[in-house]
Amino acid sequence: MNAEQFKQLVKKVKTAKKLPDAIYFHKDAFTEAPVELVKFIKVVAQALKVDEADYDLIKLFKNDFRLSLLSYPSFYEDSYPALKQSVTVDLAKLSHKVTKYDNSDNPPILHRKETMVSPSSKHYQLFCDLTAEGEQAGLYENTRMIGFKGSWERLIAKKGYELVDGRLFRSPDDDKTIDRHLTAIVRHELSAPLKTLAKNGFLNGDYSIFDYGCGRGDDLRELEAHGIDALGWDLNYRPDADKVISDIVNIGFVINVIEDRDERIEALVGAWELSQKLLVVSAMLGNESLVSQFQPYKDGVITSRNTFQKYYTQAELKAFIEMSVDENAIAVAPGIYYIFKDKQLEQHFLQNRHKRTYKWQHLTAPEPVNEEQARILFTQHQQLFESFWLTCLTLGRCPANDEFAQSDKIKKVIGSNKKALQLVLKWFEEDELKTAETMRKEDLLLYFALAMFEKRKPYTQQPEDLKRDIKAFFDTYKIAQNQATELLFQIADSTLIESLCLEAEKLLPAGKVDFENGQPHALTLHKDFITLLPIVLRVYIGAALQMYGELDDIQLIKIHIHSGKVTLLGYEGFYDSPLPQLKERVKIKMAEQDVDFFDYVIEEKRPLLLNKIDYIDDTFDDYKKQKSFNLKLGMLLETKPSLCTNSLLESLLKPVYKIKGYRFYK
Repeated sequence: MNAEQFKQLVKKVKTAKKLPDAIYFHKDAFTEAPVELVKFIKVVAQALKVDEADYDLIKLFKNDFRLSLLSYPSFYEDSYPALKQSVTVDLAKLSHKVTKYDNSDNPPILHRKETMVSPSSKHYQLFCDLTAEGEQAGLYENTRMIGFKGSWERLIAKKGYELVDGRLFRSPDDDKTIDRHLTAIVRHELSAPLKTLAKNGFLNGDYSIFDYGCGRGDDLRELEAHGIDALGWDLNYRPDADKVISDIVNIGFVINVIEDRDERIEALVGAWELSQKLLVVSAMLGNESLVSQFQPYKDGVITSRNTFQKYYTQAELKAFIEMSVDENAIAVAPGIYYIFKDKQLEQHFLQNRHKRTYKWQHLTAPEPVNEEQARILFTQHQQLFESFWLTCLTLGRCPANDEFAQSDKIKKVIGSNKKALQLVLKWFEEDELKTAETMRKEDLLLYFALAMFEKRKPYTQQPEDLKRDIKAFFDTYKIAQNQATELLFQIADSTLIESLCLEAEKLLPAGKVDFENGQPHALTLHKDFITLLPIVLRVYIGAALQMYGELDDIQLIKIHIHSGKVTLLGYEGFYDSPLPQLKERVKIKMAEQDVDFFDYVIEEKRPLLLNKIDYIDDTFDDYKKQKSFNLKLGMLLETKPSLCTNSLLESLLKPVYKIKGYRFYK
């Protein structure tokens, strides 16, 4: 079995707990998994001499050729069983790693066990009841904090419950108080700001890290375990540690717990002075409804944990950072900003955020040529020239010597990269290179336009690769800036935006224009299709995202045609449910430079996405099922409500039909 076959089989597993990067299921659900996949899992286990009795759960990675055999011996006995042993197998590298937790005081634990067994299992209903019990107690509101036994038990106690024989019961009242200064939480995974650094390639070992306000040092331990040069200081937990100048400084969720505004500024400036390349700043976000639940104190509140919190809006946090350090702050996620001291590094980061890669479509047959030597040359070094061609498509142009790792070989074989390009164009489609060139030029225009939107000053020192791009695609930096300026002005032209949205609806694989009073109001599309939009609409969305960050938890984007707004919509179950529930709505107001966040915490009151089929195409795993579901739903509903919850939909379908998965039952 190869990686692609494995990936396709993983997609076919229906009974499993599905996370963004992996799925989990119990071996008792083997009967509902693809036979070929089950055989493969057993062969891997036998090869590693892992007896079937020594693993209970299987973790399959969606994007990597990897799997894990997990031992949860008390899976059926304990409500939240602990992991005893993990055997992770890298099938691409033919290596494996065994991790034991049987002597750990704080092992990983399981939740939502009903997702990992067959609905026909005798334990299924009990597992559903346990999950419902936890949801009612509010234990799943922050899933980042529930993966380990210690944090799970503390959360249960904090919510006023205790576990008795595996079930939740209200704890008797007591006089226990919490020290208001103990704001540092215990974590067992990287914090959100550090995760963004990992995602963007800053934790590859090339940069030293300093954690300003490191708390108990959980991030430091994890970084050190990966061999990364990381140090930290904290007023309460590491007051004697030195504050060390480092490439990257993280001041994570520190400024929001400082009661004095001047001290906040002092801490922020102090962290900025320590950073040589990049400062990462994060703080808690909150709206008026959240803040109103607590006791006001100065410009913040006293929380239920007797700690001070200053809740920011996204725009307020950006303004505070920029006022304090007098530098541009780049939003990478809600409540998380990057401030670059190294301006070349900043440009690389901003370029790569919007850079697309042209995929090589096919290898054409060689054209008849007279130069027999050229034909033989290509045949003898086919792999080298194919690799060179892929680099050309990535860059949209002929690579410089330091941009292609095998340039020395090219020089020996044919003389130069330019001669190599002339040769490979006899074998591959020149239109492909032109398409890649157009894509790269548009990506650069997007980058330059958004740089102006942020009012960043042009830098006198450009990275070498960017200089080459400018020369190849625009001739001069001034021409590139002029074209980007024209592009940026176009996003304020509502007539143009309207025509482009109507055009995009026809060209995109999926998407929908909504009308109000007979006039186009907004274009809504899935985030996967953003790169297919006309460049002006990409700039429109990119300008809005400067105030928000990455779209990790967002699926749909709504471009408001006439109001200069963009709405981001995050749905629970978008990829595996016919009726996703709206969990998060973010409205970005570009004119006001402000962001409004709306959370739908109460599950039964979450609006349903009735027309998911309008926003997906056949590249989505459930497309066919969704299409059939929507056809049936349209037939059953006499009227289609504009806003619908689960309870309302049930009342509209009762007493005849019920929905289970993608099917209707009488």
